[in-house]
Order: sequence, then structure tokens, then C-alpha cells
Amino acid sequence: MKRWIVHAWIVCALLSASMAFSQVKVTRDQMLFYTSDWKGDRFPDGRPKLPDDLLKRALDLSIEDLWDYLGDQGYHNQFEGGWQALHSDKPFAGRALTAQYMPLRPDMARAIAAEGKAEGRVSGTNSWPINELQIGDVYVADGFGKIVEGTLIGSNLANGIAAHTHTGFVFDAGIRDQEENREIPGFNGLYRGYDPSAWAQMELTSINAPIRIGRAVVLPGDLVLAKTEGVLFIPAILAESAVSHAEFTGLQDAYNFELNRLGKNGAEFEGGWNQAKFAGFVKWIDAHPEMLKMPRSEFDALLAEATHAPPRRPFNHRER
Repeated sequence: MKRWIVHAWIVCALLSASMAFSQVKVTRDQMLFYTSDWKGDRFPDGRPKLPDDLLKRALDLSIEDLWDYLGDQGYHNQFEGGWQALHSDKPFAGRALTAQYMPLRPDMARAIAAEGKAEGRVSGTNSWPINELQIGDVYVADGFGKIVEGTLIGSNLANGIAAHTHTGFVFDAGIRDQEENREIPGFNGLYRGYDPSAWAQMELTSINAPIRIGRAVVLPGDLVLAKTEGVLFIPAILAESAVSHAEFTGLQDAYNFELNRLGKNGAEFEGGWNQAKFAGFVKWIDAHPEMLKMPRSEFDALLAEATHAPPRRPFNHRER
């Protein structure tokens, strides 16, 4: 009987240790759970892998055009503004790799440090997410808005992010070494503020879990578009369609602007999209094929959708 009890205790202990493994980094099964609607390519850890060309196309789009489309799909909590930037005039885009930080609690910190040691991790926990980054990623961190002693990176870690991603970061927290970080080639970042203090009294609690950035919800693999106006987190499952629809809206705007400049829009400065206007729009596209970044077949499909679409809901109405 005693031998059976000891054997059962050992089994329970092993199961407990197995369940406790990788509590900080989200497992592949957890990633698949949160991103179950995604049917495209994935990284080995399960994170959705958006195509590189989609990241490039997003850079030329307006926040408003993308935000309108997301709102039409029921996604109203994907934008956050009020940032400082290393280079406010240089937009950047990439796939989200997320991290969450909390105020330091010693017993929790000891458990996380022990896990990191077992996994072979080195240095402070604020360096752990950087080692997970891939080319084309954007490091997105919830640092609960802390700036003083909330400086998640200085120039050394910033160079690490730049080398791993060739893009940048979005931190609901602070940074230090702002001047040196601006000198890193091809690197940008949004953050809440600068402070010369070192990172302290904070603890990494998750890598690649769902996080909140201000009023926005972010999942790993989201398309992150950071611009002067703020940052938009586009769900991976909607990214391709959102980009195409926003490009189509941008083309409509460009045509409408030209009509306004030429005085050919009557009093319909922002609307009046009837069959005749759409026909003129198609002729204008035929004369300017270089403006199409999508295949012509895709443009034609969006045109058919637009000419048969019901009026937009009032909450999306805005002047152009």
C-alpha cells in the first residue's frame, strides 16, 4: 500500500511539473485556441504569419479607411492614440509579438525566474520577448503605462529588437536612451514617454498572450500599423480583406478629390456614388493602372461589392 501511495505521489508530482511548464510563454495549443479562425501560415509556435507584401501595402493606407472596415466587421476596440515616437514621420508595420508586464511581486518573480532558468533563459525578463522576435515582427508590450522606472528598453535592448525585427516596437510604457535609439537604422517605436531611470519594480508575466494596449485588444499575429496618428491592431483573420478594402476606399477618395479640384462633383463633395460616377471611376482607373496595388480581378470584385452595397451605417459616417 505504501509503495502504491509513493508511486501515485510521484506521478502527481510529475503531472504538476508538466502542467507548470511554460507558464509565461503561451503554448502552441493556447495560441491555436486564441487564433482558431486563422487558416493561413503560422510560425512554429503557432502565431499567425501574415504575408510580407501585406505588411508593405498597409504602410500606404490611412488609419481611418482601415478603422472603418474593422468597425463594419464589429471590431471597435483596435486603435490607440496619444504616443511619443522615435520618428513620428515614419510609419511602420509588422506582425504583433505581445508581452505583458505587471508591478513586481517577489513570490511571483521567484517563480518566473525559476521557470526562465529551467528554460535556459538569461538576463532580465524584459529581454526574454526580444529573443522570440522574428523579422517583420513588432514587439507590442503592455507595461501598464509606467514611465518612471518603466523603461522597458535602453539602447542595448533596442538594438536587439532592431536586429531581430527590422521594424520596431509599441510600448504602453517608457523607454530610456531615446537619443541613441533614434540613431538605429531602420528602427522606430511608439511609447508613452521618456525617462532616464532604469527599469525597476516590474515583472514580465506573459509572452504572446492576448493583451490590452490602452483601449485596444491585441492578439499575437495581429497586423500592427503605427503612424503619426496612432496605432491600429488589425486582426490577422481580417488583415488581407481590410487592406484591400482600404486600398479601394483610397482609390475612390483619389478620384473624388480630382473631381472636386476640377469642379465636376456638383455639390456631392464626399458622396454621390451612383452608377454614372462608378463608371467614371472605372475609366479613371483604366487611365491610371499604376495606382492599383491589388490584382485587377480583386479590384473588379470590390467594385461589384461597392455598387451593390447598402448604405453605410451612420456611426461610420465621416467627411473626406
